[in-house]
Amino acid sequence: MENKIESIFLDVGNTLRIVILDQEFMAQAKKDMVELTGTSMEPDEFFEFLEKRYQVLRKRAKEQLIEASEKEMWTKWMLPEYPAEKIAPLSSKLTRLWRDSDGRREPRSDVSYVVKELHKRGYKLGIIANTITETEIPDWLEEDQLTDYFDTIILSSKVGIRKPNPEIYLEAARRIGSEPQNCVYVGDNPVRDVEGAQAAGYGMMILIHEPATLKKEPPTGAHVPDRTIDELTELLDIFPPIN
Repeated sequence: MENKIESIFLDVGNTLRIVILDQEFMAQAKKDMVELTGTSMEPDEFFEFLEKRYQVLRKRAKEQLIEASEKEMWTKWMLPEYPAEKIAPLSSKLTRLWRDSDGRREPRSDVSYVVKELHKRGYKLGIIANTITETEIPDWLEEDQLTDYFDTIILSSKVGIRKPNPEIYLEAARRIGSEPQNCVYVGDNPVRDVEGAQAAGYGMMILIHEPATLKKEPPTGAHVPDRTIDELTELLDIFPPIN
């Protein structure tokens, strides 16, 4: 079958980057949150206090397929009793620290090579990610000198909608200038990533096998990817240079 894919969209969490449970790193993030907000709570106590509120926010996000901005997350959901004029300017930093309290995120070893090679082969590249942060992914791409290889970056925290809402996939296709049937999505979640890409009419959905994701969200059998891979380098076997 002729390969008509011209744009490749990638997920980030557990697809391009994985979480390392670095206990010292995680503990420091909690301490930094305490210092930044000025709370009198101990770090673990403050984290548990915030976690209860965060779960309410996540339930809303998953049920309604919407994402709060960082400012809304902290002023309305996480720390509504704090003065908004104090918390709003800190929202980006607080979000990064909240993410760091889960672990240290590192790119897979083959990310840089695969991204550069796919770009060299003529594919337009983009990112579609469910994320509460507005700056972490762009900052990582800049740090690893990958920014120029991506034509568009769609973050749920910026556009306000989440996967598997097909509209986030369709918006990505519009921004990159490709018809959905000429796009592929590569992600790790066997439910929402597959469901959303297929509902949007993407030409292909490729699932990267990630044990950490499958443990939390096992496949239901309702949505089946077109291909499953174990390493990002396998994408190079699927997508030859575009003539």
